[in-house]
Amino acid sequence: MLKIENIKKTFNPGTINEVHALRGVSLEIEEGSFVCILGTNGSGKSTALNAAAGNFVVDEGKIILDDIDITNWSEHRRAKYIGRVFQNPFSGTAPNMSIQENLALAMKRGKKRGLGWGLPGSLIEQFKQIVSPLNMGLEDRLENPIGKLSGGQRQALTLLMSTVIKPKLLLLDEHTAALDPKTASKVLDLTQQVITRDNLTTLMVTHSMQQAVKLGDRILMMHQGRVVFDFKGEERKRLKINDLLSMFDELRRKDNFDPTLASFLVDNYV
Repeated sequence: MLKIENIKKTFNPGTINEVHALRGVSLEIEEGSFVCILGTNGSGKSTALNAAAGNFVVDEGKIILDDIDITNWSEHRRAKYIGRVFQNPFSGTAPNMSIQENLALAMKRGKKRGLGWGLPGSLIEQFKQIVSPLNMGLEDRLENPIGKLSGGQRQALTLLMSTVIKPKLLLLDEHTAALDPKTASKVLDLTQQVITRDNLTTLMVTHSMQQAVKLGDRILMMHQGRVVFDFKGEERKRLKINDLLSMFDELRRKDNFDPTLASFLVDNYV
């Protein structure tokens, strides 16, 4: 379970570039829950994800994972328990290393990494079994540099690497935003399969209302560094894209919302 207690974060405090990115965010995510976070640019959704990952130390509040206070832990220390897939398909992997070498590193997450030559045959067979369900033919290309793969192939592998050792928390940072629609759909299907299979506690940031409605069991909407809507249970099941559009419109009317909202809604309606 992830418990976030009243976290706050201000970047560039005391300067003309001061940004109050998080303004007292509190959140509890039960084990096995799949939570989608929506919001326009600057709403705080990615900052909340980065806070959980340990990209920075929050100014106030606590972050607790499985009853362990990780608020002041470094990103490296948290990586033992947290898997993450970035928006950029070329992040999170070593491009000049082979597929099998990247997978081997992923299996050592949070453990000591000794030096050695080559990989045992039993491990190679295990890697083939891991990548075979992708139906991308990668089981016969394990010695190929991962940097030579397409964005979709690499993102699919990054997802597998992030979950090959079951994490206590999986963070998905708009992980299909840089992919074409067909490839994005395949990666999303794989995402749902892996999360369901392993009952992973997941936090996914997305700009797509369609993805938010289709995936997960809970939807959060952020605005100006706060959680303004939180839908779960039966309320979440009944939620439609038009409902989300109405909520964005409500925010615009109440708070004179970002003038780029109109283009945002058009771009992300489907």
